[in-house]
Amino acid sequence: MNGILARRNPVAKLAAALVFTLALVVTLDPLTPAIAIGIELAVVPLFGLSYRTLARRAWPLLLSALGVVVTIVLFAADRSGDRLFDIGPVVVTTGVLTAALGLALRVVAIALPGVLVFASTDPTDLADALVQNARAPHRFAIGALAAFRLAPLMRQEWQELTMARRARGIDAGRNPVAALRLFASTSFALLVGAIRRGTRLATAMDARGFDSGTPRTYARVQHFRLADAALIAAAMAVATATLAISVAANTFRPLL
Repeated sequence: MNGILARRNPVAKLAAALVFTLALVVTLDPLTPAIAIGIELAVVPLFGLSYRTLARRAWPLLLSALGVVVTIVLFAADRSGDRLFDIGPVVVTTGVLTAALGLALRVVAIALPGVLVFASTDPTDLADALVQNARAPHRFAIGALAAFRLAPLMRQEWQELTMARRARGIDAGRNPVAALRLFASTSFALLVGAIRRGTRLATAMDARGFDSGTPRTYARVQHFRLADAALIAAAMAVATATLAISVAANTFRPLL
């Protein structure tokens, strides 16, 4: 990655993402996450990513946000506010839409920094930085590294399971109930395969001494420089400014 932020220490990027999202946890209005999403999208080139790459990695977030909106609109208990329209027996009000929009934006705004950090960080560098800079246990860091390395295999194994079942004549066709049943059974088979692979990997790692108390050496030293500390401070300042803007906007809104 050639971005300025992509070259920063992985622990510093994780800490900056955590600090920035803290402002989103303490607010419920849609303005704060909207401002945060704008800032996050503005710094995407600094992570060495294109917006097309970000869209390819973050599209599940949009589906999650849409699911949040639909769920709140259909099942919200508080229907306060002006009545907008009806969807059958469901009454949609301004309060419901505000709550749904605010929560959906928060989901995207909280998850997007993590997508940026992990998309611009090498898993080996992350594991080394967790051990060297964050003093994380070796077992946890190396296990996280193995999980990152094996995660792309899940998609490949899903495709193999689907193709194998089609070769055996197992296909849902246009039947939605059969498609849901097939999806559940394929997901269960994928879960079983992941558990078996994880068990074999854990046994192999223990056999190679990854769980021993012997001090380990590092092939690549992860330095925590002044620029990394500046990144965390900048994230804290931006989060504070975002929260202040939101509080000010909510305070003066009744006066407008």
